[in-house]
Amino acid sequence: MVWALAMKQSEGFTRLWPTAITLLAMVASVWFLSLSMKVLPLGTAYVIWTGIGAVGTFVLGVLVLGEPADALRLVAAVLILAGLVLMKIASPH
Repeated sequence: MVWALAMKQSEGFTRLWPTAITLLAMVASVWFLSLSMKVLPLGTAYVIWTGIGAVGTFVLGVLVLGEPADALRLVAAVLILAGLVLMKIASPH
């Protein structure tokens, strides 16, 4: 989520600090994904990682950037969250 927001603020990687934050956050994000793969199956870890990023970035876009949060977009975000929960529940422990 942090890297997506910083990337938006970097204006096409033309601003130094948002670009630096983007790159650092990307590395940290992939590192946390690799840690999750120690205890979760690949598919589950990746789906949850991308889902958290997608929904979290949507929420940040609404709260920080003033993007629209109409009913259909909110329903879509809730459905993604429901899919994440189901994926985790369905995964072997």
